[in-house]
Formats: sequence, C-alpha cells, structure tokens
Amino acid sequence: MSTGPSGHVARSANGPHFKIRGVTREVTWGGTSFRTFLRTVDGVRINSVYNPAAAERVTGKDISRPPSHDLVFVIAHGFTGNADRPHVRRIARAFARHGAVVTFSFRGHGASGGRSTLGDREVLDLAAAVSWAREPGHTRVATVEFSMGGSVVLRHAALGGEGDGGGGSSASASASAGAGGPDAVVSVSGPARWFYRGTAPMRRVHWPATRPAGRLVGRYGLRTRIHHRDWDPVPLSPVEAVPRIAPTPLLVVHGDRDGYFPLDHPRMPAAAGEHGELWVEPGMGHAESAAPDGLLHRIGDWAVARAG
Repeated sequence: MSTGPSGHVARSANGPHFKIRGVTREVTWGGTSFRTFLRTVDGVRINSVYNPAAAERVTGKDISRPPSHDLVFVIAHGFTGNADRPHVRRIARAFARHGAVVTFSFRGHGASGGRSTLGDREVLDLAAAVSWAREPGHTRVATVEFSMGGSVVLRHAALGGEGDGGGGSSASASASAGAGGPDAVVSVSGPARWFYRGTAPMRRVHWPATRPAGRLVGRYGLRTRIHHRDWDPVPLSPVEAVPRIAPTPLLVVHGDRDGYFPLDHPRMPAAAGEHGELWVEPGMGHAESAAPDGLLHRIGDWAVARAG
C-alpha cells in the first residue's frame, strides 16, 4: 500500500495482447525494459512492464545463483498496489537478479482499466500477463503474489485445465488453460479463506469494498476503482485451490508479525498441499513493503531451482 513515483521503463508501446501458437523462440525484445497494455479475454486493458534478467552474474551472501535467462517471474501485487509503486519496482529489481520479470497492475488499479473484483476476475489479468511473459521465448514461469495477489496466483495455477475449478468465474478456467500453467508458484502474505475480518486492518480493507462511500474513498484516496457487485458465484478459495496445484512446486511465505492475516492462514494451505513448502519469517510484517531483499533473493533462488 505504498505511494510514490512510477518506475522507469526504457520505451513504451500500446497494443492488444496476442498469443504465440506452438512457436519456440530464443529470448527476444532486445534485452530492454518496456511497458505495454495487454487485453484480457473479457476486454480489460492491463498496464504491464517487462524487465529482462540482469546482464551480469551477481554474487553476495543473499544471492547464490546467476540469473536464469529462460525463467521469467510474473509478480501479482496486493490490493491498492500497482506496477509503478516503489515497493513493486524494488521487488522487480530484486527478482531481475534471478530471471526476467513481468509486473502488471490488476484491473481497477493504477493505469489499468476496469474495476477491481478483489481477486475474482483478476485471474484473467494474471493469465494475460503469464501468456505475454512467455512470448519472447522464456520457457519457465514463476508466479509470485503478495497479499490479495496470493489468492489469484493460487487459483490461476489450480485452474490450469480443470474446468471452472468449483465456483470460479466463468472465464477463469479457459484463460488460465490458454496461458499455460506456471512452473512454480509463490504466495507471500496471502489469505487462506474469503471474507476474513478477524483483524483491524482487514476490517478497514472491507470498508471501501462494501460501501458506496468506501468505494469513493478507494477511487480518489487509494487510486483503486472497486466493482460494486458481489461475487456470483463465489470463487474457489485459496485453501481449496492448493491441492489442485500439485505437482507444480508451491512455496508459501508469511511473516510472524503480519497484522492482516495471522499464522493460521499460511498454515491452512501448507497443510492442504503436501507438495508445498512453508516459510514463516521471523519479524516480518505484511506483503511487499515488509519483504526484505534477503528474503526476495531466497525466493528467487528457490524458483530458479524448482521451476522445472
């Protein structure tokens, strides 16, 4: 939930999203960073930024591997975030030491179109970003979420070719399957279940989402446009999604000082998916702003080793 100036991109291009059909290529796009707008299957324009992997090998106590040029990280931000927030740009720079990085703004956030559905149709935004991330020739994709984005990456991985996933939005499964599932999934500070109001920060989050006056505050105060309609049907919950992700490697990361979601949230999906790993980080708070660079590099190492 940070604020600040946008991150730098080397050039920009506006255009529709398109998919490669059965084509294998070397990594292209000239090794430069740039911005474009993708279009989801339901017609929403999604502001997206591509950053190539770092050109040089980086050494240090927190980084044990050179960057992998066949791996791309797709970063899903939290509620009220966007691709240009300083904390998201910091995360992109950290993961670029391990592979290429795609960041994007969910619908209703930042420069993207549409209105936020708080994790429901956002799975279509992630599907478009994953599909685009593969286009320059990256053969491996790791999806990494923070907070609200956690429910999205778990559902996206679970819906990769399994129908509607049990209560997902009608277009979710086809978009996820069309993009191809991820090769590794990381959930940082994510919820395990919907409608949680057990902490004061989460009660504050629900206020702009459930009241007309709150949605006005969200639009003008938080720069987040929130849809007024309730979910129908209710999407597959994160904890329900986890068993369907196997055998794709899954890492669940959570701080023991997270003020939004207590530790029963990460423990529920960790227990539901025996193929996954759980890291409880001592002293860490919530989401992007609380994730130290050392943790980001450990996650990057994990993804390079586990993503296929």
